[in-house]
Amino acid sequence: MSDLSPKPAAGVSRRTVARATAAAGLAVLFGAASGTARAGAATRLGPRTLDVSVPSAALGRSAPVRLILPSDFGTRPERTYPVLYLLHGAHDDYTSWTRETDIEAFTEGRGLIVAMPDAGPTGIPTVWRGGPDYETFQVKEVPALLARDYRASGVQAVAGVSTGGYGAMAHAARHPGAFKAAASYSGILDTTAPGVPAIMDAIVARENLPAQSLWGHPLLNILTWRDFNPRTRATGLRGTALYVSQGSGVGPGSGGDPLPGVLESALWPSAQGFARALPLLGIQATTHFYSGGGHDWPYWKREFTASWPMLAHALGVPE
Repeated sequence: MSDLSPKPAAGVSRRTVARATAAAGLAVLFGAASGTARAGAATRLGPRTLDVSVPSAALGRSAPVRLILPSDFGTRPERTYPVLYLLHGAHDDYTSWTRETDIEAFTEGRGLIVAMPDAGPTGIPTVWRGGPDYETFQVKEVPALLARDYRASGVQAVAGVSTGGYGAMAHAARHPGAFKAAASYSGILDTTAPGVPAIMDAIVARENLPAQSLWGHPLLNILTWRDFNPRTRATGLRGTALYVSQGSGVGPGSGGDPLPGVLESALWPSAQGFARALPLLGIQATTHFYSGGGHDWPYWKREFTASWPMLAHALGVPE
């Protein structure tokens, strides 16, 4: 994410860092002591980045979360931190944001925790019909872990790409007040709009999961589909700072591949309908609907940059 310009961390001497690191016992965070019995195994990937395996009753198994800790986490043991949740898209995983962007460098010195929880192979973080409950995992279980073991303050914002954009708006709408801000980049924001149930079914089918294992049949189980639809539940977004971006997808996507553009154009009406519904409910949102573009990271990185001032203000951290 080369267009995200990180701000420098406050200067701290090596000696101070060494003393504070020893005192804080950072090894505990990475699997060496008692804290990991509750959090599960943790793997350190860098000075601030680690993967934590979270035992989840909602999923019936342990699932990973990638964390980026604040730059001063080891030197300020009395401090608590806001959390930015970044959700991945379909057919991807919790490593996508660190793989595709420079989010670790971007957040250095800004005083927040970044949490990137798993959402399964489809990236649809919801309550599956008779299956895993990724909504509870992301909205309840991971925040509880962060509050208990990583000094999260309870101030939260959420953002996501594609199906993660769906998750960001669905979580905020279905859990009013849980998030100060929510941002969607090419998200699926009206799941019952014409053509969208077929897209959702295709995402499920691509992972060889049973048909209708998401929310059931789009017509026979329409009440369930509506219950998990961000547009239907939009009244729950009142008071939450919102950012919605979507491209028209006209023309080829990035790299000359037409498929990202085709998918982006297929989701354009869903995002437009969602955005039009908000002011009718007295809900304000920042929107960016742009010509062209594709369902791909070059556009999502740009949109994250554009939404950052809103997210930073909601989290109370520097822009």
